[in-house]
Amino acid sequence: MASFFYPIYIKEFYLKCCIMVNNLKNKWMAFKDLFKDKNDINEKSVVGFIAFAVMVLFAVADLLTGYLGKDLVINEFIYDSFVWVVLGSFGIAEAGKAFGQRNK
Repeated sequence: MASFFYPIYIKEFYLKCCIMVNNLKNKWMAFKDLFKDKNDINEKSVVGFIAFAVMVLFAVADLLTGYLGKDLVINEFIYDSFVWVVLGSFGIAEAGKAFGQRNK
């Protein structure tokens, strides 16, 4: 008697899988739109945010290892490179806003 309901569950599972696949396809298409020439996303800000997030992760890891009594060795050149990427990307993004087209 319980086997009577299995086709219904299979059909519901199939429909949920189709919806999930369509949602993933839409998200992938949105990710591909990031690399088009005509989009609303400022790529320089995205790169700056990612570099800033890496710097924050370095800082948290340094604090955690310092709390545990160990020294986290980070090459100063690498950290300074992330600092320059953050400053450069946010600076270029803001300069583009300041000196960009004002007639939109």
